Amino acid sequence: MAKLIAKTYGEALFETALEKEKIDEMYEEALGIEQVFSENPKLVKLFNHPNIIKEEKLQVVESVFADRLSPEMAGFLRIVIEKGRQSELDGIFAYFIAKVKEHKKIGIAYVSSAAALSDGQKKQIEKRLLSTTTYEAFEIHFSVDESLIGGLVIRIGDRVVDSSIKSRLYEMKKELMKIQLN
Repeated sequence: MAKLIAKTYGEALFETALEKEKIDEMYEEALGIEQVFSENPKLVKLFNHPNIIKEEKLQVVESVFADRLSPEMAGFLRIVIEKGRQSELDGIFAYFIAKVKEHKKIGIAYVSSAAALSDGQKKQIEKRLLSTTTYEAFEIHFSVDESLIGGLVIRIGDRVVDSSIKSRLYEMKKELMKIQLN
């Protein structure tokens, strides 16, 4: 249910940004709000506290974000709080930010390798991803997973390219298990 709420509200926020031609501005505001929430866990706790009434939460939004947000984003926050969906703000903004990146043709890739990659290797991977996808830019998150033994695992959305030695060995094991000896 939480994903459905995040998608519904995130989609509404995206459509508003598109309609008002304020995608970049509202994207920056969403990033800013996320940062404020991540730096102030007590603020998040306050918004999610069941004994604090909506009017007080709305006053806090006004005092924290007054004159810092566009009327559209301020109104959106008010609606989310009035509907009691403030606990879903992280998911809503994550959905909205991903939707804006998709709209701007910015891909998000997660690359795991067995050893740390050099800057040159990272650039080659980015160049290859740009040439084989429809994205115009990439936000790439690199990580090291020594269990891969060698090769790479690349994730873009729900697509995975696994060229690791670990997966090749696993496939060989499966094939060998199929062989019957007389």
